[in-house]
Amino acid sequence: MFQDKVVVITGGANGIGKCIAEEFRKNGALVEIIDCVEGDHYVGDIAEKVTLEDFAAQVIEKHGRVDVLVNNAPPGFRGIDKCSYEQFQRSMAIGITAPFYLAKLFAPRFAPGASIINISSSRDRMSQPQSESYTAAKGGVAALTHALAVSLAGKVRVNSVSPGWIDTAYTVYEGADAVQQPVGRVGNPMDIANMVLFLASDKAGFITGENICIDGGQTRLMIYHGDHGWTLEP
Repeated sequence: MFQDKVVVITGGANGIGKCIAEEFRKNGALVEIIDCVEGDHYVGDIAEKVTLEDFAAQVIEKHGRVDVLVNNAPPGFRGIDKCSYEQFQRSMAIGITAPFYLAKLFAPRFAPGASIINISSSRDRMSQPQSESYTAAKGGVAALTHALAVSLAGKVRVNSVSPGWIDTAYTVYEGADAVQQPVGRVGNPMDIANMVLFLASDKAGFITGENICIDGGQTRLMIYHGDHGWTLEP
């Protein structure tokens, strides 16, 4: 399906990003990864402007085009009590600025039918306490998605995926952790990779500007104290 397509993935060395990269490779894609951990890929910090410029230049020099850009690298997870100004700014740089700037750098080189998929989070619409840096970045990239979709209309389709609870170790949960999800289980990276590949394919040719939540239905579940076994201990 993606034979010889050039696919760029940020944060593709581990977890969801690694799974996405593996699935694209299985389908014949030429995958270029940037990640801050050591490995057989471009190693660099996407919070740095010069790193993004150098990485993009190397991809363009090597391939001459980009067919798919997956902005997956996660921002830091810190809350208002302990998150410093610098840490919050870094989360914005990773979560919002880097996806924007890579889209801008690759804009002249996106191939016909190209696609951008941003990885947001179900936290773009709900929160736990002490999660401001991560949640703000994920909400920002969800909004950036529809802005880019409009600006790049006719050239690149732009969508985002918002994962819920995804266990990157493929742990099988039982009991409350499983049954609190309407589908009865916790998610795994393949649940996200399958959607990313669909959105990047011609089958999704009429989809752009969308944010698709893949969370087992958890954000649709209404919770009230004392209802169906739910309790709150203040």
